[in-house]
Amino acid sequence: MPELVLAQGEPVEGPTPETPPGRRGSRAAIVWRTLRRNARFWVGASLLVLLLLWAVAGPYLWQWRASDQDTSWLLAPPMAGHWFGTDELGHDVYAQVMSGLGVSLTVGFIGGLLATALAAIIGAFAGYIGGIGDAIITWFVNLLLVIPTFFILIICYPFFRGESYWIIALFFGLTGWMITSQVIRAQTRALRDRDYVRAARFMGFPPFSVVRRHIIPNVASLLIVDAALGIGGVILAETTLSIFGFGIQPPAVSLGGLIFDGSSSATTRPWLFMFPGFTLVAILFSLNLLGDALRDAIDPTSGANRG
Repeated sequence: MPELVLAQGEPVEGPTPETPPGRRGSRAAIVWRTLRRNARFWVGASLLVLLLLWAVAGPYLWQWRASDQDTSWLLAPPMAGHWFGTDELGHDVYAQVMSGLGVSLTVGFIGGLLATALAAIIGAFAGYIGGIGDAIITWFVNLLLVIPTFFILIICYPFFRGESYWIIALFFGLTGWMITSQVIRAQTRALRDRDYVRAARFMGFPPFSVVRRHIIPNVASLLIVDAALGIGGVILAETTLSIFGFGIQPPAVSLGGLIFDGSSSATTRPWLFMFPGFTLVAILFSLNLLGDALRDAIDPTSGANRG
C-alpha cells in the first residue's frame, strides 16, 4: 500500500475513510466531499447566495431607491406599493433594506477578509523567522491588543467622519487581525521544523516563498473558518457602532443604522425595526452555519466528527 503523506495540504496517496482504495484525493477534495453531506453547509450557502443576489440585483428590479421619498405615504405600514412600509420621511423601507444589506455585506467582506489576510501574513512571518524579528512583531501585536479598538475609533473618527463606508471597512480590517495572527504564529512555529519546510529552506528558497508555498497552505483551514466568522463579526460590529453614532453615516444606509433608527418605534411601528433586524439575523445565521460546516469538514477532531 502506498505510504500516506500526513502533512496538511499534501496529496493523500493511500486509501482513507474519504478516499476509496485505488483513488487519489487531495485535502481540498476530501473537505468538499464532507461539505456536500453537511446540511448546514447547503442551508448557509444557499441563504448567503440569496442575500447577495438580493443586495446586488434587487435595487434594479424595484421601483424605489433608498433616497426616494413618497410624501403621500408617511409612516405607512407594509402594502402593495411599499412591501416593507415607509418611514417618517416617506422613504421606502424595502429599498433601504436592500441598500443597507449591500453596504453591510461590503463592509463585512472587506473588513473580514482584510483582517484574515493580515493575520495570515504577519502571524506566519513572525512564527517562521523567529528570533528578534518574532519578538518585535509579538510585542507590537500585544501592544495593539492592549489598546481598545473603540478608543482608536473615537480618536480617528473626526478625520473620516462623513467619508465613504469603505473607510469603516478598512478600519475593521486593520484592527481585527491581532488575535488570529497569534494563533497563526503558534501554528507556524510548529510547522517550520517539518521536513518539507526545512528542505525548502536548505535549498535556498527565500522566506516569502517558503511561507507562501508551505506555511500558508497548511494553515488555510483555520484561515477559511476565521474569514467566514470574521465577516459576520464585522457586520455585527458595524451595527454596534451605529448605536453609538460611529457607524455608517447618511446618505449611505446600513442595516445597523436602520435598526438603530427603528429601535425607538419597535413597538408602535414594528416594520421600521423588524425588517432590517430579520435581514441582519439572516446574514449572521448563514455565516455561522457556513463557519460551523467548514470547521467540521476541515477539523477531524471537531465535536460533530467525533460524534
